[in-house]
Amino acid sequence: MSVLPDPVAREIAALLDRAGRVLFITGAGISADSGLPTYRGLGGLYENEVTAEGIAIEEALSGEMLRRRPEITWKYMAQIEENCRHAGPNAAHRLIAQWERELPYVMVLTQNVDGLHRAAGSENVVEIHGDLHRLSCLSCGFRERVRDLAGRALPPACPRCGKTMRPEVVLFGEMLPEAELGRLLTALETGFDLVFSIGTTSVFPYIAQPVLRAARAGVPTVEINPGRTCLSERVAYQIPMGAAAALVAIEGQRTEG
Repeated sequence: MSVLPDPVAREIAALLDRAGRVLFITGAGISADSGLPTYRGLGGLYENEVTAEGIAIEEALSGEMLRRRPEITWKYMAQIEENCRHAGPNAAHRLIAQWERELPYVMVLTQNVDGLHRAAGSENVVEIHGDLHRLSCLSCGFRERVRDLAGRALPPACPRCGKTMRPEVVLFGEMLPEAELGRLLTALETGFDLVFSIGTTSVFPYIAQPVLRAARAGVPTVEINPGRTCLSERVAYQIPMGAAAALVAIEGQRTEG
């Protein structure tokens, strides 16, 4: 399915315009139109099960590996960053940012570490897995935001104390950030009038549960994903398309309406 039927787009557009509070849950698929990969790994990275070191990518990108052998973790984090380096927001990111300005309340819950929602102008973003462009020192706590890692030694050294920096992302085996999780839970307690799941397989409970919670409460739910997921049978609208094309079609019906 490459075209969203006008009646479906019109129904969702009407729901969007009537909604006081909207939640967009996004995964690697929303960044596909920006040229970023959607395959496995942290935020969508590797399709091979074993790295060059003979270990699983989940082990390479784990908090334990960062502590023991930071050069391995940073080798693969740098590959993720390089993939993100020349990518910019696409129409899906920009439309969500636009709707945040136009609607009473919009929150984005994203698994992505690419920073593209904020680059598009979204402000109310829960980056549940962090942002690859924020670094912090494992020793003194110094923090900095970097545009990219080009020309930087790996692992990066702290400008203040010279010790190893880490990316402010949730590595495998680590806890979710309390502050971001708290923001999400507070918003969920208040409730939403419309919930979108976009470009995510929803394998993590904290990604799937907001959609399931809304569906149980009779809140309209929309899944936009080329493939089917564990949520596909539970949502009110399942749209087997890429994110940008689907959201552009919905916005087109808002404009015409």
